[in-house]
Amino acid sequence: MKSPRILIVSPVFLLLSATAFAEEVTLPAPVLEWSFYILLIFAACVVIGISIFLRGKSMPGDSLGSLLDEQNPIIHSVGPGDSVTRCVGRMNELKIGAMLVMEDDQLIGIFTERDAITRVLGAGLDPCSTKISAVMTKNPVWVSTSTTLEEAMGIITQRRVRHLPVVEDGKVLGVVSSGDLTHHFVQKTSSSPAV
Repeated sequence: MKSPRILIVSPVFLLLSATAFAEEVTLPAPVLEWSFYILLIFAACVVIGISIFLRGKSMPGDSLGSLLDEQNPIIHSVGPGDSVTRCVGRMNELKIGAMLVMEDDQLIGIFTERDAITRVLGAGLDPCSTKISAVMTKNPVWVSTSTTLEEAMGIITQRRVRHLPVVEDGKVLGVVSSGDLTHHFVQKTSSSPAV
């Protein structure tokens, strides 16, 4: 695979060598001028095309909808009145790092491992008597099925969250984690043919 810098620098050398040859040929000035501009436009098109191609290879434009279709997700949730102990017990059984908090099929919060450590243990609360509604992250960041994988990764990075509920028309369709996105990017990259 050629380095992008070599691919970008090559048309520039082609342009320089073409202009050097053009100086030795005795053609009318307007022909030389136009051929120079045509060559310059061609080189710019090649550079732009290569950069778009390489960017497309490194960050697929797939949507979260396609990722959810591959995963066939099951929605796991607890109610706001459930105890922290019950919620953490379910998270351990399911081997997941976050639990959606839902009321009447509406997403009202999310409870994560980080919440358990900082808001329950760190605050010295009793997990058996503390309700999830008191320690959950209210109004969590969520995305739609049309959100691209690149956008979702950007949200996870900027907002410093590890789990993104996917909601469409008020209905929760699944949860995408930073691990899911990373795994998908690695699979796409390894299955893509070399440039």
